[in-house]
Amino acid sequence: MPDAKLLIDSAAFGCFLLCWVGYARFAKRRSATEICLSSVMHMYRGQWALSLLDRSNRMSDMSIIATFERNMAFFGSSSLIIVAGLLTLLGNLEEAIALFSTVPFASSQSLLQWESKLALLVVVFVYAFFKFSWAMRQIGFSAILIGAAPESGRESMSEEARRDTAERIARVVSMAGHHFNFGIRAYYFALAVLAWFLNPWLFVATTLLVVYVLYRREFRSSVLKTLMANNPA
Repeated sequence: MPDAKLLIDSAAFGCFLLCWVGYARFAKRRSATEICLSSVMHMYRGQWALSLLDRSNRMSDMSIIATFERNMAFFGSSSLIIVAGLLTLLGNLEEAIALFSTVPFASSQSLLQWESKLALLVVVFVYAFFKFSWAMRQIGFSAILIGAAPESGRESMSEEARRDTAERIARVVSMAGHHFNFGIRAYYFALAVLAWFLNPWLFVATTLLVVYVLYRREFRSSVLKTLMANNPA
């Protein structure tokens, strides 16, 4: 029945939004009380910022910033390319629907359903683009802070001023990292949306799997244990 299909699709979409927004809030609150990749990396960024204040030649530090910027630019430009491809697909939906109908386990869908799902993908990747572009701007701000940071060996800096300067640099870099992370999460959830074209139940299952994978990588991954084990502080 069309009404039943619409109800199931609506429930699946609600589950998707709940998981995406809910996980973002959960991760933010959990990171304040539990060690995770974000908190550990901020700690390392603070140590890096302290060490760069003792160097007169900061070419290596700017090279690190340039690497961050290249990664963000790659994902940002990829998001725009994907959006352009999705908008092109919207103009050729009849051919796409005919081709997709031959895929096993694919449920029959109306033109409106296809348009809605493609529109959701466009929104997800536009969101990702804004996150990556803002992360690029923030990483640019951090480069300016590094260039403007005084050399503690040549200038009389109190330990408090030294730590404040390092913390300011680390915070801006971490802010850029957080927005880059939000953009990467959008890519993960976009993969879940692809399952919606096959079946709404598969969409729900894939969304839950994405949440599980994100949680494991941010709070229970082996790389997190390694970072903690090698923490010099």
